[in-house]
Amino acid sequence: MLSITAHNLSKTFGSVVALQDVNLAIRAGEFYGLLGPNGAGKTTLLRILSGLLTADSGELEIHAANGHAQIIGVVPQEIALYEVLTARENLKVFGSVMGLRGAQLSARSAQVLEWVGLEDRAKSKVKTFSGGMMRRLNLTVGLLADPPVMLLDEPTVGVDPQSRAKIFGLLSELHASGKTIIYTTHYMEEAERLCQRIGILDHGRLLAEGSLSDLLAKVKLPRFVRVHGAFEQQKLPAMDGVECTPHDDYADYVPRANSDLGALITRINQSGLRFERLEIKGANLETLFLQLTGTELRD
Repeated sequence: MLSITAHNLSKTFGSVVALQDVNLAIRAGEFYGLLGPNGAGKTTLLRILSGLLTADSGELEIHAANGHAQIIGVVPQEIALYEVLTARENLKVFGSVMGLRGAQLSARSAQVLEWVGLEDRAKSKVKTFSGGMMRRLNLTVGLLADPPVMLLDEPTVGVDPQSRAKIFGLLSELHASGKTIIYTTHYMEEAERLCQRIGILDHGRLLAEGSLSDLLAKVKLPRFVRVHGAFEQQKLPAMDGVECTPHDDYADYVPRANSDLGALITRINQSGLRFERLEIKGANLETLFLQLTGTELRD
């Protein structure tokens, strides 16, 4: 059975600490999510796991059953396709690098294109594809050799909701087929929806790890107030003892200490803020994520 174990992996780039003493143990057939803000070290860790980068220190062990020419398939965050070539031509180029030839490559290319719903665009040049179509084709490249392990680095960045839902469905099918998936994202809902276990990484350190229920048990404040509305033209009011986290169309008011949520709602109402509705939300992964990593913006 395949397993991946990392002991005290560390990596620096000059004065920047990308990873510091990271320990992982990923079981065969597991869907493991790596959650973290920009610059947390997620991509560096995936590059080390894939063999594209060498750690400065630590140990990495990958045990796999015999019979797989390629153990790990990689789907990078950047679109790794030749836009002047067609979808089928791209798969021919990448498949040949993986050692696939002739009828085997043709059959496998047709299979993965059909699986992601791009069989009718096999002869179209990639430059004519939408962002979501490129993401799906990017996924097929990592699957060509049918590896037992897939490393996916933020595979839904910049895609529309329909394409994201399609990719979610494809990944769920991959997991159901028995593949081990390691998935990086900074979208909480993706990790909650897809992953069996989740590790929260920040500043190169693994801050927390476990199932969703395990992680939610670590949340210090179990409830907060979510305010829905368009806040581009109005300033969100600050409140003593309350942390406000703005998003595109809502804002979360999280008290820094357990307090009466009714009193918090009264303060929001009295602030003069114009909003559509209020919700009292229970503990979620986003609450823990902000609790561990802070609310400072990352570029």
